[in-house]
Amino acid sequence: MHITVGIVGGGPAGLLLARLLRRAGVDCVVLESRDRAYAEQRQRAGILEQSTVDALRSCGAGERLDREGLVHDGIELRFDRRSHRIDFPSLTGGRRVWVYAQTEVVKDLIALQLEDGAPLFFEAEVRAVEGADTDRPTIRYLHRGREQALTCDYVVGCDGFHGVARSAFPDGVQRVYERTYPYSWLGILADVAPSCDELIYAHSPRGFALHSMRSPFVSRLYLQVPNGAEPADWPDERIWDELDARFAVDGDWRLARGPVTAKSVLPMRSHVLEPMRHGRVFLAGDAAHIVPPTGAKGLNLAAADVIVLARAFARLHESGSADLLDAYSDTCLRRVWRAEHFSYFMTTTLHADPEQSPFDSRLQLSQLDRIATSPHAAAELAENYAGLPLG
Repeated sequence: MHITVGIVGGGPAGLLLARLLRRAGVDCVVLESRDRAYAEQRQRAGILEQSTVDALRSCGAGERLDREGLVHDGIELRFDRRSHRIDFPSLTGGRRVWVYAQTEVVKDLIALQLEDGAPLFFEAEVRAVEGADTDRPTIRYLHRGREQALTCDYVVGCDGFHGVARSAFPDGVQRVYERTYPYSWLGILADVAPSCDELIYAHSPRGFALHSMRSPFVSRLYLQVPNGAEPADWPDERIWDELDARFAVDGDWRLARGPVTAKSVLPMRSHVLEPMRHGRVFLAGDAAHIVPPTGAKGLNLAAADVIVLARAFARLHESGSADLLDAYSDTCLRRVWRAEHFSYFMTTTLHADPEQSPFDSRLQLSQLDRIATSPHAAAELAENYAGLPLG
């Protein structure tokens, strides 16, 4: 079997790319190693930038998002028992964000793909991507007990940090840049209405806390915890007490408690591979870069990658010009490093490093106070959080 674009990975990046390619008249196949139920239940990001929402709408995947997604025009910063709201539209020319879980994005894209899209094969375990330097790279995979080979004009690896597509790059071709952080996040889902209308990012001497939501009835909350922490170390009552302490603010605000339905620990790291292309193999999303979740960039960076890539394939299909494909890595990396820097800034400004001194803590408070008092500093945060236009 031969196809123009073989897509490894049926997460949001691979599925969105397939939808965009279909609209451009470019044939493709999506290979996903897990079954459909697993793909639709992977808990990941929940914040969508304006550009991501625009792309989902453009490929027909915006109907349920527009009906059920929660539009947010800002975030609240809490520090030194004070609160300050950052208003996105007034600082960004009207841009905003949406709360709509990645699981729901994937469900919408899978339904569209199976209804009228390119082939989407579940439980198709990719074993290797070969021939990146040739004009017909090959994807070797196992499907329904049979070893199969798919030759392609191009391969796009959307299969994540531990995926196979990265191994198609020969040794010495890629440079790796990474940073690990001395703390993790404990995340919970709780069956209780959110205690806020917009996300709360809290700086505290006890550590960082984040109040988010999945729906008007389900809250998503996070606590900074030491690396190596286990969910079992944190009984529900201890979690709620710690959240109360970290969100504390002067005034009558109260955190609503409810049954905890899920609990997990998320390590924090930054990671970038350069370049994002070798020969006819391209990487997108977590296969090429990881950001700490503090800036809500992971899913949105993946979407930006495949939007750029879909435009490049459309140009090739329409005119025969490969100029945008040749520029893909450089184009995406400019955005990737901006997002890496913003995510690093949010992470190091809001978290308490176990080794930090009182001087370091005062610098953090000074930076947060500047955001609260300077329109220029607030605009810088708002522009990065709501997402820079793709152009």
